[in-house]
Amino acid sequence: MAEKEARNHRRESQNGSTSHAKDKSSEKATVLHKNVGLMSGISLIVGTMIGSGIFISPKSVLLYSGAVGPCLLIWTACGVLATLGALCYAELGTMITKSGGEYPYLMEAFGSLLAYLYSWTTIMVLKPSSFAIITLSFAEYASAPFYPGCTPPTLVIKCLSAAAIVIIVIVNCLSVKLASYVQNFFTAAKLVIIIVIVAAGIVLLAQGNTENLTNAFEGSSASVGAIGLAFYNGLWAYDGWNQLNFITEELKDPFRNLPLAIIIGIPLVTVCYVLVNVAYFTVMTPTELLVSPAVAVTFGDRVLYPLSWIVPLFVVFSTFGSANGSCFTAGRLAYVSGREGHMVKILSYISLRRCTPSPALLFNGVLAIFYIIPADINTLINYFSFAQWAFYGLTALALIVMRFTRKKLDRPVKVPIVLAVLMVLVSCYLVLAPIIDKPELEYLYCTIFIFSGLLLYFPFVYWKVNWARSFMRPITMHLQLLMEVVPPEKNE
Repeated sequence: MAEKEARNHRRESQNGSTSHAKDKSSEKATVLHKNVGLMSGISLIVGTMIGSGIFISPKSVLLYSGAVGPCLLIWTACGVLATLGALCYAELGTMITKSGGEYPYLMEAFGSLLAYLYSWTTIMVLKPSSFAIITLSFAEYASAPFYPGCTPPTLVIKCLSAAAIVIIVIVNCLSVKLASYVQNFFTAAKLVIIIVIVAAGIVLLAQGNTENLTNAFEGSSASVGAIGLAFYNGLWAYDGWNQLNFITEELKDPFRNLPLAIIIGIPLVTVCYVLVNVAYFTVMTPTELLVSPAVAVTFGDRVLYPLSWIVPLFVVFSTFGSANGSCFTAGRLAYVSGREGHMVKILSYISLRRCTPSPALLFNGVLAIFYIIPADINTLINYFSFAQWAFYGLTALALIVMRFTRKKLDRPVKVPIVLAVLMVLVSCYLVLAPIIDKPELEYLYCTIFIFSGLLLYFPFVYWKVNWARSFMRPITMHLQLLMEVVPPEKNE
């Protein structure tokens, strides 16, 4: 009898341990997993940075800099600046290993209010507008072959852009690994076209096509505001250098892979960008480059005929891959912000089957579709850069502040503080110079929008008004059932 009871007790214990294991397994299904390795991290940085920028921005950088020499210098300086900024972010990312990009760093250094304003601005405007800009570029290049000799209709471009947004959001909602494979494939594709353009440029230089590179500084712009706008458009092409900080929680061995991916990825992109611009100038005069509707396509038509069709094809690959990377990281910021209570809770929920932040990804995609309606890429770039560089500067300032207020935090990567000081100064210049030189209403609208977030912050976040929770609870429940998502487990 005693033996029977012992056997029953052991059986119950085993059943309990099995049940406990199942509970543990279900817990794992409600957190984002570490699926991003070093190669995927480099692909995310390179793939997001090399997107539409190098095929759009050369015209704007040349326009505002005024000559070939300053244009190439600005492209190089933008690469150096992106590298310095990314090194500052490497210290922050290995010190505070949370996803969400600048959000957790601003939260740690300055508190809830500034972090909320960042998440409000970035989630509602910066990330979806960036997504929209890239997909509009994708649509322009994808539709161009069907309308030879003329500009594709605006409606076609917008519809194609919206279709790309829907496809990318679906891919990212289905699987983190699938999104990573897509990113790796399109990163390889865009490096192929970059190598083709650079190799063609080297051949042309060897043949003596250097007319446009002589007297390179003749006609340079001396305006402080114009140089600032040239940097805006150059840095737009480099945007993405901070993307890995948005997915720190999903990065394998972040203390090693975060700084290593930065050190490999950003200098690679810088070299590619400068050489691509040199290649452009071996074929086109500054005037021809400025009037070209699609710089890379014009280059292909003149140099690679009859294989010139490969340029728009690979540019389509490049912009699609960049849009995928932008979507991938944007969802993580909305997810973290919802988890901290700065956005509606449903944005922090995770797909039970897929382990992806699908509500956050869908929200970003819907907003991006709204942003394709204006279709004015230059206005969107200026709007994006003004606010983004204000937050870059504040994040660099956060690094300086935490050197004094968070001395006990472990810093596996520690950069010279002068780099952070330089980032703050450059950010101030990039924010203020264009406004002083040529004040425009878009800067005022951007500032008003940023601070309009306070109208929601105080009642819903700071004071935690009860009626708002009661109103959102049934909506959250129905959305949770519809999308099969669950709240994330708290990190131990």
